[in-house]
Amino acid sequence: MKGVILHGGHGTRLRPLTHTGPKQLIPVANKPISQYVLEDLRDSGIKEIAIILGDVYPEKVKEYYGDGERFGVRITYIHQGEPRGIAHAVGLCEDFVEEAFVVYLGDNLLKGGISSYVKEFSESDLDAMILLCEVVKPQLFGVAKFDDEGKLVGLVEKPKVPPSSYALTGIYFFRRAIFDTIRRLKPSWRGELEITEAIHLLLVNGYKVDHRIVSGWWKDTGTPDDILEANRLVLDELQTRIDGTVENQSSLQGRISLGSGSIVKSGALIRGPAVIGEGSMIEGDVYIGPYTSIGNGVVVIKSGEIENSIVMDGCVIDVNDRIIDSIIGPNTRIVLDRESKPSGRRFIIGESSQIIF
Repeated sequence: MKGVILHGGHGTRLRPLTHTGPKQLIPVANKPISQYVLEDLRDSGIKEIAIILGDVYPEKVKEYYGDGERFGVRITYIHQGEPRGIAHAVGLCEDFVEEAFVVYLGDNLLKGGISSYVKEFSESDLDAMILLCEVVKPQLFGVAKFDDEGKLVGLVEKPKVPPSSYALTGIYFFRRAIFDTIRRLKPSWRGELEITEAIHLLLVNGYKVDHRIVSGWWKDTGTPDDILEANRLVLDELQTRIDGTVENQSSLQGRISLGSGSIVKSGALIRGPAVIGEGSMIEGDVYIGPYTSIGNGVVVIKSGEIENSIVMDGCVIDVNDRIIDSIIGPNTRIVLDRESKPSGRRFIIGESSQIIF
């Protein structure tokens, strides 16, 4: 079985973070979201992977993943360009895949991974299998429709009145019948070829389509709040690992990962779950609260507080203030140029920005 990672889309809801790179490379717990996807495929025994590139800095994707060797896989790049729908992206893979394959959206996270589903689909005679998850707002997703006996009978894209509370996750298992179906599609009102319609056509034309309901959490990381929630979910499973230097062990509370070359000065307090990358400096009197990810080469000085936030590589945070619920892009400087009363500030800041307040 081969794997396909969709790495396109404009990420408009994540701007300005996506002005300088694709949304799938935004880090969660110091790892790009699409790397979790790639590693899930690899750990499920899938080593031949195609990455479908969009038109938002595709060169950054190639630069990060290369030929896949350092991740233990072989990567083929296929260019989609501007977004024309998931089904269109899948159709581009016809020459890459063989019989059975899995399509995985590069901005999705799934607790527990897909290895059991890979095995099940490989051993089945199904033409397609979809993974569903119960959600609070199904109208935001593609939604499954069942008959009175619980059999899957249809799919509807973003319905005003959802037929169920079960949403399509961004993970699909297909055999080659899907390509003939995609060729029959017409663009939707969004101007895209909808994967929900393609699977629906498989159903109504008598192909064998089944579903599974995921048992763990699933997260579609389409907004800043989604990114922060995904960061919390991943950090909830963090294991303590200290490779850097801690001047006073009382500075660490809870589960913390500290990368090599990083220093936590005496007087600082890191309360986990939290992750700090390599070569970072946390000065004395700084407080890093739970559910915070600090990237590589970050410097946090003065007596500021950071909580429930993501601070990407190369940032300098020099404030006597409280930063909460924030995503701070790489190489950003946030500097307080005067004394002020701590108040609690929230930022969504793109790459190489400078904030002085």
